[in-house]
Amino acid sequence: MELAQLNSILPNVIATAKKAGSFIRKERENFSSDKIEIKGLNDLVSYVDKTAEEIIVKDLQTIFNLAGFIVEENTFSEKKEYNWIVDPLDGTTNFVHGINCYAVSIALEYKGEVILGVVYEVSRDECFYAIKNGGAFLNEKPVKVSANKTLNDCLIATGFPIYNFERLQPYLKTLEFLMRNTHGIRRIGAAAADLCYLACGRVDAFFEYNLNPWDVAAGALIVMESGGKVTDFSLGNNWLFGKELVATNAHVFDVFSWEIDQNFNKKA
Repeated sequence: MELAQLNSILPNVIATAKKAGSFIRKERENFSSDKIEIKGLNDLVSYVDKTAEEIIVKDLQTIFNLAGFIVEENTFSEKKEYNWIVDPLDGTTNFVHGINCYAVSIALEYKGEVILGVVYEVSRDECFYAIKNGGAFLNEKPVKVSANKTLNDCLIATGFPIYNFERLQPYLKTLEFLMRNTHGIRRIGAAAADLCYLACGRVDAFFEYNLNPWDVAAGALIVMESGGKVTDFSLGNNWLFGKELVATNAHVFDVFSWEIDQNFNKKA
């Protein structure tokens, strides 16, 4: 799909993300814990996630009906050459507990490459978006990653493992290194928002494992289009479907990604 075609559908995707976000914001006003379902260990969902996804899928089918879908709540599933990758409510645990950081994430993927991404952070009414080779934006203003050149000047974002604790020891080792060598670590609770905060310079690096495509697809494109770099834990390109991701500004990528690679992949 050409840049002009992506530009033509982007406003409609943004409108869809905001529509779903408006629904989520309204439902949060009267949300109660008896509406929570458990998908797995510490993995929460509610009718809000599912209904928001239905809203998004219906709109996207109209916006670009040649694409299939990879969606979190399985309200629709059909993979094609192009695919919409949708997280209707990234940060469900924050939403359930009334903590202000949760987002709608929509990406368009073509043969394994993300070419359009929109993340709408509901509680702050912030819409981040990018198309491949078109730059990254927040509420219509261009954004760039930070210019910090050393880890000592960096603030790091991460997501704590909530299940599958097999890699806990290298994760804790990495946290210790970062505690000693950076401004600090933040666990915001929504990977899509973490990546967008990196894209606009609020944090300088992010890493997490146990991730799904819908957690990272849109945000990672926004990072790359804002001048950042994205890799998997082995310094490769399998971050979309490989369930692990490292992202940084351009200056600290080598040292940060090397540390992750050494801690998680170094043989005993």
